[in-house]
Amino acid sequence: MRYIDIGGSGLRGSAVILGCMRIDQLSEDEVAGLIGAAADAGITMFDHADIYGGGQCEEVFGAALARSPVRREDVVVQTKCGIRSGFFDFSAEHIRASVEGSLRRLRTDYVDLLLLHRPDTLMEPDEVAAAFDDLVTAGKVRHVGVSNQNPAQLDLLRAHVRQPLVANQLQFGLAHTLLVDSGLNVNTGFDGGVVRDGGALEYCRLHGITIQPWSVLQHGHIAGTFLTNPDYQELNEALATVGAEAGATPATVAVAWILRHPARLQPVVGTTKPARVAELALAADIELSRETWYALYRAAGNRLP
Repeated sequence: MRYIDIGGSGLRGSAVILGCMRIDQLSEDEVAGLIGAAADAGITMFDHADIYGGGQCEEVFGAALARSPVRREDVVVQTKCGIRSGFFDFSAEHIRASVEGSLRRLRTDYVDLLLLHRPDTLMEPDEVAAAFDDLVTAGKVRHVGVSNQNPAQLDLLRAHVRQPLVANQLQFGLAHTLLVDSGLNVNTGFDGGVVRDGGALEYCRLHGITIQPWSVLQHGHIAGTFLTNPDYQELNEALATVGAEAGATPATVAVAWILRHPARLQPVVGTTKPARVAELALAADIELSRETWYALYRAAGNRLP
């Protein structure tokens, strides 16, 4: 496993993050086993949100970690806030209340990284700044970031928030390549040349913000995995070929494809199976060539100008 300095903040996390969105389906014993499997594979970072499982994901994780031989100080726990039932809420009151609830459920005094989940167009930046100041000063949050935000939204926040925004979670994977499409199709008439995210990849690289890709094995907007999907036959055949050469599974190669990008992306992999955790963690040990990276990009149905 490789480790990175997230957003140049000094917060060191594994190159692969374990997403905990579905662990509410597991017992406390099973989650403890999942945490142990992650630790054995070198994964030290876990991704949560206050809404996952209605809070049950944080609840069962906190209980399992408390009884696990894995120490709290040896892992990086991040959570997200801002999504409520039918609306988004970046008010200072909600941010503070959400963090208090997450800390209680996670059975911890602090979260290493707090992300704002989905952009709230009614956001008052000064309220966010006030909430961050309170939480960081109190030691309840150590670092802050965002999720699903474009460069203009980041600039708006950065003009008011004193703490560096160290991470931005964005959907990216072989079947959802919007993050790189426009940069590859500059000055063309191809659909891929349309800039839909304001140049988020380049912006984050310029400002040292770590991008954390989510739904890395999904196609569409969480429409299902592309692995073994007949609509992605060419891609699956290409992944199988590369995997056979590397001694890895197609899923591992698909995550390695993300890790190959020089932006040092930090993918979030969501699984509830210990064996799958070990399998996907191996992606950090695979170095794809430039030729292979582009071959997989094309096999996913993309074209180059």
